[in-house]
Amino acid sequence: MQITSVGHAGFHIRTAAGSILCDPWVNPAYFASWVPFPDNTQLDWAELGNCDFLYVSHLHRDHFDAKHLAEHVNKDATVLLPDYPVPDLRRELEKLGFHRFVETEDSVKHTVTGPGGELDIMIIALRAPADGPIGDSGLVVSDGETVCFNMNDARPVDMDVLHDAFGHVDIHLLQYSGAIWYPMVYDIPSRTKSNFGKQKRQRGMDRARSYIEQVGATWVVPSAGPPVFLDPELRYLNDDRGDEGNIFPDQMVFLEQMEIHGNEGGILMIPGSVADVRGKELSLTHPFDPAEIYADKAGYIERMAERLAPVLEAEKASWATGDGSLLEPLRKLFEPIMAQSDLICDGIGYPVGLVIGDETVVLDFPKRAVRAPIEGEGKYRYGFRIAPELVRTVLRDNEPDWVNTIFLSTRFQAWRIGGYNEFLYTFFKCLTDERIAYADGWFAEAHDDSASTELAGWEVQRRCPHLKADLSKFGVVEGNTLTCNLHGWQWDLESGRCKTSKGHELRSRKL
Repeated sequence: MQITSVGHAGFHIRTAAGSILCDPWVNPAYFASWVPFPDNTQLDWAELGNCDFLYVSHLHRDHFDAKHLAEHVNKDATVLLPDYPVPDLRRELEKLGFHRFVETEDSVKHTVTGPGGELDIMIIALRAPADGPIGDSGLVVSDGETVCFNMNDARPVDMDVLHDAFGHVDIHLLQYSGAIWYPMVYDIPSRTKSNFGKQKRQRGMDRARSYIEQVGATWVVPSAGPPVFLDPELRYLNDDRGDEGNIFPDQMVFLEQMEIHGNEGGILMIPGSVADVRGKELSLTHPFDPAEIYADKAGYIERMAERLAPVLEAEKASWATGDGSLLEPLRKLFEPIMAQSDLICDGIGYPVGLVIGDETVVLDFPKRAVRAPIEGEGKYRYGFRIAPELVRTVLRDNEPDWVNTIFLSTRFQAWRIGGYNEFLYTFFKCLTDERIAYADGWFAEAHDDSASTELAGWEVQRRCPHLKADLSKFGVVEGNTLTCNLHGWQWDLESGRCKTSKGHELRSRKL
């Protein structure tokens, strides 16, 4: 098996049976904020795109690059489709001209036939509303000699299905770096923001190491991040200044973390690096010396910024402009969704303010209404300051997911009084009838929490109240606080109260 890095979470997997192109991303994403790092624009995309199979893990724009897929990927390639609750991914790929699909079943091994023979594959599909834009996934591929697990930035809760189906994993490709807007965009003191950033940075790497231990692969490739921020307004987000509170550590940082914790199987791959893997044996070649990137990372980023400045300017020129109030367009978009989502609206539980330029629009979730502010209403418990052109653009494009556009761009500011509200961000991901119906129903389902596990002298329910991760594997106890490293959520063990978000109580008792 020959695995070529094509940048970020992207890989080209070549086997005797056929080739698989995974998550190719080249064009700036999230309102031109994110750019692949290191630069992958010089790869031979005509050759890479002439693949037998295509795998797109989910619809986040750093995995689903519609422009690149349309221009450079063979439309006769067979798409390996994750088992998602809504068919948005398939619909978007069909719009681009793809017409051959293998509809997989979640966490079930399938055999697919390529021009040179058969491959065993399995797609582990995550189906909770918090997973990507209604779904995320990881791909397992076996050619009979080598097993590759391309986890990208998925967060599976059960690794047993992987080992039961494929046994030992030879090479594991996974995310280790941040892909979020917290805490950078929040209106909080800089020292507090730095401390939160340190925690976020370390938890992300701790979570990745936990997955590495559970998978137990011979070789590990840190991938799916970080992006690079080339816009002068966002350059501070790059981890090139020795800032311990930066949530975007690069591959070299994580490889060092692996070595510190006794794992010497880490492999650095840059765009164009090729790993020839035969079972537990691996040989690696790079297109050039990686020191050209990492020895002077700030200089490398500066050169990228100069080279790609026209691309970013063209992206900005495509944003919608205009005048006039946005109250009625937002009312037309949001109120029908609110009317269909009682559980989510009640979970949000309070009005949310959108400050859009000089105008404030209130999303009154308790009343299922979008309105102007009421005199004397005071500061809203949760709010966002967003430039009007960004809002006009997502309205123009009928964008069903503000998280996957505005929020991941980090081109906004936020404030909140109290904890993170998962229901609010779920609402912003689900701006279609189909999505909101699924999400509201998902939250309404009862989940079994009868099984228990013991952690540091406490008996706690085994499944995390957030997204059902196995706390015997992801749970960490410090004092009276339990942290689930899958998403960094925390609970007070004495009371069972969730310290991260409203609801989600934990069953726990001191032994």
